[in-house]
Amino acid sequence: MDAMRVLTTRRSVRKYKPDPIPREVLEQIVDAGRLAPTARNIQPWEFVVVTEAARRKRLADLTEYGKFIADAPACIVVLCRDTKYFLEDGSAATTNILNAAAAHGLGSCWVAGDKKPYAADIVAACGAPPEMKLIALIALGYAAEIPSPSKRPLNEVLHWERF
Repeated sequence: MDAMRVLTTRRSVRKYKPDPIPREVLEQIVDAGRLAPTARNIQPWEFVVVTEAARRKRLADLTEYGKFIADAPACIVVLCRDTKYFLEDGSAATTNILNAAAAHGLGSCWVAGDKKPYAADIVAACGAPPEMKLIALIALGYAAEIPSPSKRPLNEVLHWERF
């Protein structure tokens, strides 16, 4: 899919078909995250792909607003080592993953991590070292429903030379 089409049509999807996602597609999507820009090329990220239903339900139950993770065929947990720019780096990787998923015809939704009270519990549930920082949980699947929220028009957000 054309990059501009991905960027202009991608939406957060919270309802998924039960169809499994091929492993090679999941690997390509994570690889897009791995290739994200990173401050000083530190690459602090690690990715945990969760496809097992019981594990996805456990993750979903720990979140506040990510209960739909249990119904998605896959969840990618984005973690980072605690570096100076871990949040920026991990967010860039997460955005790449969301866009790569859309390019593969998949729906996705970013569920917040870093500032959430459940962050340490998610890290533990993934079996990651406790010092890892949770950036995001990304639900992935073939969309059963694609929302169409309104976006602010360009002329409301674009400023030339000064605010």
